[in-house]
Amino acid sequence: MIATAPLLSAQALPERLKLLGDATRLRMLALLERDELSVGELARALGLAQSRVSNHLRLLREAGALTERHHGAATFLRSALVDDAHGDAALTRLWLALRADCAALPEHGADRMRLERVLAERESGRDPYAHLAENWDKLAGAFTSGQARARAAARLLPRTGVYADLGCGTGYMGAALVGCVGTLVSVDRSPAMLAEARARLAPLAQHTRLEFVEAALDALPFPDASLDGALAGLVLHHLEQVEPALVEMRRVLKPGAALSILELAPHRETWMREALGDRQLGLLATDLVDALARAGFVEPVIEPVEDRYCPQPPDAQRPRASLELYVLRARA
Repeated sequence: MIATAPLLSAQALPERLKLLGDATRLRMLALLERDELSVGELARALGLAQSRVSNHLRLLREAGALTERHHGAATFLRSALVDDAHGDAALTRLWLALRADCAALPEHGADRMRLERVLAERESGRDPYAHLAENWDKLAGAFTSGQARARAAARLLPRTGVYADLGCGTGYMGAALVGCVGTLVSVDRSPAMLAEARARLAPLAQHTRLEFVEAALDALPFPDASLDGALAGLVLHHLEQVEPALVEMRRVLKPGAALSILELAPHRETWMREALGDRQLGLLATDLVDALARAGFVEPVIEPVEDRYCPQPPDAQRPRASLELYVLRARA
């Protein structure tokens, strides 16, 4: 039973109504009432950047709407607005009156689907690229000349400062920057891929400080305007939605900093979905230009390259694919 709470003051009632009057915070509470989630898991379930999630979480924490559990470096959260009234009793009454209507929010269905995926990944402890990482360069690291990777990296000049290789995979893009930049941060959601990148890059590092960060591209753990440039090499077609990642990239890049993208043009190699984890069979460069503009990038330039991507189909009897590439650069 919920404890009877005293009537709210004239000031307290509007504050609580304002707190629960935000759709994003209602979505958070709906998910956190169902399951205990880390901040990163919550961001992925909501499809939002972790920086946006953190701002809302701060308000919910201050209002006593959340309980926290710390495990190592991770913080796990759950709603305190439940029937046993561990949280603010008056706020709990308001939440219980509203929660059934959260199903009417337009994002509710997608939130639940993303949450199921997050929980399934946690339950299995499965890195979706773990079985591919060791052999990735053999299966999916072949190019006709390698010019495309070099050109994408070269477009980040001048290269003093902190640069990120976003969706670094085995580090074959970032290798072009080692020795040329002050700090190279290799970012990938797959621990196995990061391990391969570390093995590749560490022997090359002389004048470059190397960092390796496990993170999703739509929830980058960097402060606003903290990077001098970034690479996104053959990674965007692995995402279900490109735009949330581009918004995050814009957030973490300094004003005027360059984003250099290497991508596949649309193709018909459907086997790449299952074999290599591709979510999209290439991306139209013009569609990507539009998405960059919506994310806040300017001065987009598309460059065709005299190079092709040559992944190996699972059927070894089939020849390697030969897929068109392009470089797209823009500025924050």
